[in-house]
Amino acid sequence: MKFYLLFGPPGAGKGTQAKLLVEKYGLRHISTGDLLRKEIEKGTELGKTVQEIINRGDLIADDTMIAIIRSEIENNPQVEGFLFDGFPRTEAQALALDKMLSERGNEVSDVLSIMIDDDKIFERIKHRAEIENRKDDADPKVINQRIETYHKKTEPLVGYYKKQGKYREIDGAGTIEEVFAAISSLLR
Repeated sequence: MKFYLLFGPPGAGKGTQAKLLVEKYGLRHISTGDLLRKEIEKGTELGKTVQEIINRGDLIADDTMIAIIRSEIENNPQVEGFLFDGFPRTEAQALALDKMLSERGNEVSDVLSIMIDDDKIFERIKHRAEIENRKDDADPKVINQRIETYHKKTEPLVGYYKKQGKYREIDGAGTIEEVFAAISSLLR
């Protein structure tokens, strides 16, 4: 079974590229953002807590995210592989994912990182807020917090996965089709 990680700052196009990758390669897409928004929509206690955290622009606690990811993997044993979008976001989550996959006799196959500069991130997120009516993307202060959080907490994972020889970087400034072609050429 393959386990791909899709990295990139908020607004890099991970969700768009994930849909294309799932369609072409038959992977199960696990978007932590989508999973968390479902909890919010259901109005669960977890959803209420998640909403407060998202409104601040902070990350969800590692143990919560890991429990959600474990459940998704266990509830989908029939798939060929998984494409994680938005997970892991911290080294602690990466270590927990490695441990969880190792217990199953698996490992992360590749890390596909879509890179764009901060100005482009801000522009894309604001545009997404308008198109998708996403309130979490509308506040400039929250957008800046999310970008800062990405740089502080998630970017250090680049080194972690480079050491494992699994990190693949893609220029995310091109068209959707150009970025998809670049990602597809890197998949093993």
